[in-house]
Amino acid sequence: MKLRLSLCMVGLLGLCFTATVRAERAPTALPAPLLDEQPLAAAQLQGHRSETAVLAGGCFWGVQKVFQHVKGVELAVSGYAGGSAASADYDTVSSGRTGHAESVQITFDPALVSYGTILRIFFSVAHDPTQLDRQGPDTGPQYRSQIFPVNSEQERIAHEYVRQLEAARVFASPIVTRIEPLRGFYPAEAYHQDYATRHPDSGYIAYYDLPKVRYLEELFPQQFRPIPVLVAARH
Repeated sequence: MKLRLSLCMVGLLGLCFTATVRAERAPTALPAPLLDEQPLAAAQLQGHRSETAVLAGGCFWGVQKVFQHVKGVELAVSGYAGGSAASADYDTVSSGRTGHAESVQITFDPALVSYGTILRIFFSVAHDPTQLDRQGPDTGPQYRSQIFPVNSEQERIAHEYVRQLEAARVFASPIVTRIEPLRGFYPAEAYHQDYATRHPDSGYIAYYDLPKVRYLEELFPQQFRPIPVLVAARH
């Protein structure tokens, strides 16, 4: 964490580097997935169950913050996915040798927001899927872009959406997002939860993460909720 916070405070050199990174791809509302979950019929809405999605796209602070502002999301938890339970702690994951990626588990109401819409927001504003093993100033495999489908339907939708985006040539560089079934999700330490909301004056949060929320509001006004749903509210 100390390295992450210091990188955003280094002055002109760091700002120039950030501008270069941002220039690679301006956030834009990407096409909606052609393949998505079937919407629930009105008769099925009563008693339906929430679904979960697990996504990795760089520092989990920003990804969590974005999805906490999406209508239909009931909870977004920062954590680790891709490695074992024994290595699922921040200091160990930061070594880049655990197989884990900083991830966010999103619990959502499929009657209000579909899995395909979750992916659309993920690729449009939550991160840059063309950056290999990094996002902005954060580097290493723990910051990789990855989708962890929780079932075969999610896996099929994710693969088809990546193929759709590649065919449409919406990015100047290849998509490097990995898609591998979820084997386990491990919530991060309490101090990581709701971090961007609790530390809006942090240089890192103000420069890298809060703009993502503004892009979400601008590009997806129908999906935007001004008041975030927080992990702290569940405790």
